[in-house]
This record gives sequence, structure tokens and C-alpha cells, in this order.
Amino acid sequence: MAKKQSRGRRKVKKVMGEYKRGSLRSSSGRKVRKRKQAVAIALSEARKSGARIPRKGRRKTRSR
Repeated sequence: MAKKQSRGRRKVKKVMGEYKRGSLRSSSGRKVRKRKQAVAIALSEARKSGARIPRKGRRKTRSR
């Protein structure tokens, strides 16, 4: 039996599909061309829909 996908995974899959088809647009209305930007939009939308996706970890700077 197939495992049910989480809400966040479904949202990310949907947005990345839009990017692949060329129909994903940024908030300013321009077409998204970079994959990294598409991933950022997908994760942002997934968080808004209530998915528990952790923020990207910050790198610690080394003190001298």
C-alpha cells in the first residue's frame, strides 16, 4: 500500500512541476528561471500551508 504524502511534500511537488512546465511566477509576476529560486518558493508555500519544514541552518562564524 502506498504511503500517504505529507502536506509539505505535495505542495513542493506541485510547485516544482509548475517550474518544470515554465508556469511558475514570482511575486513580482516574472517567470522563475533559477531552480534554487523555485525551491525557495516551494518551501515557503509549504510552510504557509502548515507543513513543518525547518528553516535553513545558519553557518557559525569562527571567532579569531
